[in-house]
Amino acid sequence: MNTTSKADAVWFTTKGQVVIPAWLRRQFHIEEGTKAVVEATPEGILLKPVTRWAIDRGHGLLKRSRKPGGKPFAEEWAGHKREESELEEAKYARSTGAR
Repeated sequence: MNTTSKADAVWFTTKGQVVIPAWLRRQFHIEEGTKAVVEATPEGILLKPVTRWAIDRGHGLLKRSRKPGGKPFAEEWAGHKREESELEEAKYARSTGAR
């Protein structure tokens, strides 16, 4: 990963969506469907992509605090992978005409 700081400007849509610049998506291995943990910090909004790459490197995602009644990270990750698999299967079915 690049260790130098680099900044870029982004804009929010009326729905609160923002496009992460391509260079950051590549640097942090963010692909379509990647989920993220969002935290309020004294400096502003912290966005932590939940990717296998980040988890393997221990970028603090597993240490995040859980809200009362919230799911443990392992359970959230399993649900994300399940959803990802279902989306891929549906995409394959559409592309092959299989039902």
